[in-house]
Amino acid sequence: MSNLLPALRAIAEPTRLRLLAVLAHGERTVSELTEILGQSQPRISRHLKLMVDTGLLERHPEGAWVFFRLTRSGTVAELRRSVLGLTDAKALNRHGDVERLERMKQRQLDTANQWFERNAKQWDKVRERFISEDTEASALVAAVGEEPVPLHIDLGTGTGRVLELLAPLTSAAIGIDTNREMLSIARARLADLKLRHCQVRQGDLFRLQIPDGSVDLVTVHHVLHFVDDPAAAIESAARTLRPSGRLLIVDFARHALEELRSDYHHRHLGFSDDDIKIWFEAAGLIPTSCTCVTDLQRLEALATRIWCARQNDGAPDVQPLDAAASA
Repeated sequence: MSNLLPALRAIAEPTRLRLLAVLAHGERTVSELTEILGQSQPRISRHLKLMVDTGLLERHPEGAWVFFRLTRSGTVAELRRSVLGLTDAKALNRHGDVERLERMKQRQLDTANQWFERNAKQWDKVRERFISEDTEASALVAAVGEEPVPLHIDLGTGTGRVLELLAPLTSAAIGIDTNREMLSIARARLADLKLRHCQVRQGDLFRLQIPDGSVDLVTVHHVLHFVDDPAAAIESAARTLRPSGRLLIVDFARHALEELRSDYHHRHLGFSDDDIKIWFEAAGLIPTSCTCVTDLQRLEALATRIWCARQNDGAPDVQPLDAAASA
């Protein structure tokens, strides 16, 4: 009761209910929530603080930004889910919050895609500033191991580098990306290497056109720091995994290099082990290992980590995806 009563009082206010509904679509900053709801920043900040204090939200500082996200577990989280479930969605959105949120997300995506299009041809060189390609490639191959992989999906495949690295292990592989320019380069790369069992296609990692429970290995290579909602991206990837299928995430460890936001359109300044572990478990995955990859000879290199998890053995078994037929 001591937890529920303050949370009930916090929810019972129109603006706070709208904020909860918006944050159900993914974490946001104060300035973004101010734009979406059309209210002043001090007012939004007061509402957010109250909901953090009552356990409805989590406050997540990251460099110069602070993200707010819904609490995912516990009695208060169950209460919030129940209240939103009982609330009429049309009535809750009568101010147009969801439409403004979608316009904001599309604007951010368009800006990022324009940047990727400008830098696609030199993308590998851009990444080399902060990542030792050879060191990271060796660590990734080692993390995958030597067992054959019937079907590999690479989310945010970019220029297809990960497909190329793991090609000797895979029977079929699909790279998925939103950016056409990147995909053109990846197709040319794979064709030049005669990797006929590898293909690429345009797609959204949050709405994967891949049957649930069909994939043996999913890789997400330096993609999470670009996305709005890393937890949702992990959940989307996890749904595609067959029983004992594996998810490998390669990304930066937490850092404070703000220029990656302004110059390279990173939304997140890396991730902590606890962040990834919580998101794995929320997606029904079992964390299995974490490897630190750092090239100490490079002054600008950022620490990279490889987080691994596997699908629960009790997941339903389904027919595997025929990669060639679905091209």
